[in-house]
Amino acid sequence: MAATGDYVWTPTSGGAVRWNRNDGTYVKYTTLDGLPTNVINGIAIDNMGHAWVGTQGGGASRFDGAAWTTLTTADGLASNSVNAIAFDDAGRAWFGTGGGVSVFDGTTWTTYTEADGLVRNWVKEVAIDHDGRLWFGTWGGVSVFDGITWSTYTTADGLPSNWVNDIARSGTGTMWVATGSGAAKFEGSVWTPYTTADGLAGNDVKAIAIDDIMDQVWFGTWDGGVGMFDGATWTTYTTDDGLADNNVNAITVDAYGHLWFDTQGGASEFVPNFVVYLPLVLR
Repeated sequence: MAATGDYVWTPTSGGAVRWNRNDGTYVKYTTLDGLPTNVINGIAIDNMGHAWVGTQGGGASRFDGAAWTTLTTADGLASNSVNAIAFDDAGRAWFGTGGGVSVFDGTTWTTYTEADGLVRNWVKEVAIDHDGRLWFGTWGGVSVFDGITWSTYTTADGLPSNWVNDIARSGTGTMWVATGSGAAKFEGSVWTPYTTADGLAGNDVKAIAIDDIMDQVWFGTWDGGVGMFDGATWTTYTTDDGLADNNVNAITVDAYGHLWFDTQGGASEFVPNFVVYLPLVLR
């Protein structure tokens, strides 16, 4: 999922949906509107506020507010199965695909594969850390690229599983990784794994999102609902609490600090209880 301004986007197997969080109205975009296929793997927002979707077999499409433009292998993508998209500070678009990683600077395409240092060509997630390094979550571990050198992390380094589903960066720079056997955080050079034994709602973690306002990490799990970790305490939310379904595919935090969950049974919005501390001003 992705949030921008008053809108929340979610990918589905029937197209992309954009909700207006102010009035609850929505727009559904499908092949009838210009998408190459209705099976959407991921959504990201670029530096101009435009929505990009990665599709299954149709490439990547950008929505400028009026029309869709699609990029495929004919344009330079490594594969037409696009799982994730991220944008760096230079405005370059990074695509995690079924055939490696492709980067587009607006003019030139460059592709990286296992031959270049990527641990696995099936790339599920792309994230960028505070130092501008690219993090690629694959189904063979995590690869980190600083523009010159590649580093790889697997279960031998502390990952709970090499099956990586999602990566998120906190405001303090900590990297969080969701895997098929738990989650892990990376600080400095140390991995710390978390499983249900620690309080995680489920070990098959599909998504991670960071709420920097509340200093919380949210985990979307398969069949376990949603888990929240504030650094000390774990809390689990399921259908008993109002979640649409306990199988959670994606999470995003909007500009208002509201949590959005994409589940097998629909989408759910969660509004945290904010506590506002006002400063004491002495004259």
